[in-house]
Amino acid sequence: MISARRRSSVVRSPVLAASLAVLLVATGCTAGAPGKDQSPAGEGTAPVDAGAPEGFESFYGQDVVWTECRSDFECATVAAPLSWSDPDAGEIELELMRTRATGDKIGSLLVNPGGPGGSGISYLEAAAGSLGERVRESYDVVGFDPRGVRSSTEVACYDDAAKDEYLSEDADLSTDEGLEAAGESSAAWAEACAENTGELLGNVDTQSAAKDMDMLRAALGDDELHYLGFSYGTSLGATYAGLFPDRAGRLVLDGAIDPRIDSAEMSAGQAVGFENALRAYVGDCQAGPDCPLSGSVDDGMQQVRTVLDQAYDRPYPTDGDRVVTQTLAFYGIAVTLYDEQSWSLLSQALDEAINSGTGSTLLFLADFYNDRNADGSFATNSTEAFTAINCLDYRSSDDVDVMREEAAAIEEQAPTMGSFFGYGGLTCAAWPYPLAEREYDLAAPGAAPIVVIGTTNDPATPYVWSEGMAEALDSGVLVTYEGEGHTAYGRSNDCIMDAVDDFLVDGTVPEDGLTC
Repeated sequence: MISARRRSSVVRSPVLAASLAVLLVATGCTAGAPGKDQSPAGEGTAPVDAGAPEGFESFYGQDVVWTECRSDFECATVAAPLSWSDPDAGEIELELMRTRATGDKIGSLLVNPGGPGGSGISYLEAAAGSLGERVRESYDVVGFDPRGVRSSTEVACYDDAAKDEYLSEDADLSTDEGLEAAGESSAAWAEACAENTGELLGNVDTQSAAKDMDMLRAALGDDELHYLGFSYGTSLGATYAGLFPDRAGRLVLDGAIDPRIDSAEMSAGQAVGFENALRAYVGDCQAGPDCPLSGSVDDGMQQVRTVLDQAYDRPYPTDGDRVVTQTLAFYGIAVTLYDEQSWSLLSQALDEAINSGTGSTLLFLADFYNDRNADGSFATNSTEAFTAINCLDYRSSDDVDVMREEAAAIEEQAPTMGSFFGYGGLTCAAWPYPLAEREYDLAAPGAAPIVVIGTTNDPATPYVWSEGMAEALDSGVLVTYEGEGHTAYGRSNDCIMDAVDDFLVDGTVPEDGLTC
């Protein structure tokens, strides 16, 4: 996800770009729904309860009962502890979906598409076909919704109408009045999350989710965790390796986040990433026919900024009863930068705004980003989970002078997009739970080789972050995709596909520094 204004940190699922490119919105599977067949985990997948923390043995040793929920998928519900520090605190539910290995099975491959707050179930349903054929032959591919996310026991904050208003709000953060209004809005959101979620809200940190993955590994019958994580999912995978280095099997982390940087550095890096991606789009647009942007690339960047500024002064009308605020216009522009296949949609949206003064396509794109349905409901709780997880993992300073200094530095580096990445400290200033205390070594000493993939012009997770993660991990191996867009595996080229598939299936570690 993007860090825009009240959103304090980064990233978004690669399934977003893949779905947008073909104008599809993924829907999830309701685990446990009536189906044709119910069966336990099956031969060779009996639970492996060794390694369970004291008091949590029953979670590690539980049987996973799969139910057919789509023609090509099976779903299951498993129990997880509410708190990994207190086995008596109660239970939550985690929802899983899988495709069975079509050939000789190595084990299970857990996948996470990012966010934080992205649904692994939605990812698997939308993007299972983008996985390499040999991977699908060799693994039961298991998507899961992490704690707090969507079809698992979820974080809840506002109702749909109030959430719609919250996601559309504009504020002039350069003024004291605007800062105060934004702070009050964030505080009200935090209060609603606490009231409607309860104690789960303090237990959705990445470290707890990584412990869930070890429990899932055991319940699925694997001695080691094999894992494919994108975007924020790289943080989840690296956290797992740090907590359980001796159980880390074949881990692939695509579109990585440098674990050594703080929230302010993330916001600045991502602002520059989106600025660079927008420049690439503008140059490509102006090199072709019918581009709504004229003049030089710098001229085109300024025209995009003008669209954003006009949305603040005079929100764009649409073909319905809603208008496009500046915040919605930003989401509508940014979402297309995750994949160059979506650039034509950005051209359409800008053409409408510049030449017709309307924002219907911008609104469609913003709604897509926010998982908002046409009827005003929301398909997922990605916004709620995003905030809740980040506020336990990272905090930016909420000191006004510090925020203004950081915002000015960001805007200097990213003059077109940077104003949407400052003041992240507002988001968690009133959060009712403290930061989670880290229990692991960032270097994951003793872990097997971990493949880290970076894309050179990735807007959401800039390439330098992948370099940083590979450097931070003792066993990190960096693979580079030279190209545009967010993440690489499943959307780039055969070089990336072969390197990942050979590693996951054969255990062949790619050459450190491989460039595709």
